[in-house]
Amino acid sequence: MKLLEDKIRKDGVVKDGGVLKVDGFLNHQMDIELFDEMGKEWKRLFADVPVNKILTIEASGIGMACIAAQHFHVPVVFAKKAQSLNIDGEVYTAKVESFTHGRVYDVIVSKKFLGPEDHVLIIDDFLANGKALEGLIQIVESAGATLEGVGIAIEKGFQPGGELIRSKGVRVESLAVVESMDAENGVRFRG
Repeated sequence: MKLLEDKIRKDGVVKDGGVLKVDGFLNHQMDIELFDEMGKEWKRLFADVPVNKILTIEASGIGMACIAAQHFHVPVVFAKKAQSLNIDGEVYTAKVESFTHGRVYDVIVSKKFLGPEDHVLIIDDFLANGKALEGLIQIVESAGATLEGVGIAIEKGFQPGGELIRSKGVRVESLAVVESMDAENGVRFRG
């Protein structure tokens, strides 16, 4: 998606350790017009499958998942990274390792919001090593729901996550695939 690639080139910052800082428009301050265009593109890409729920993980995926959900006319469910007092009843859980934060979270989704009747599209901001997606996929499978695909804003094509998730037969549609990046040369995109 050229619009997203242009925004990354203009406002993204490459940091040491394979980090692409996009907090000015994607995962801290959010560019809602960009999110709307991303939502339209995911709706176009997944127009051939039934979707009645969008699943994401807190916190960075929530904004873009909500905007995308407007195009699908479906609710968003997000996996929480901590048990809270307002989640009652049974939950699905999975362990998720965060590339950015370098730690493992137990993520949870209430069983009342995801079940066998659901056709799920997972939306997230980044795909690097695929660990967050593996956890979300595990939750979808535990619910007996149907995973229709995964929509990613930025995939780091030089890291193993995309290949790992696709090798499991999961359809992944990334709006921008970073082929390489470094502080000196910036970001190069695939295709």
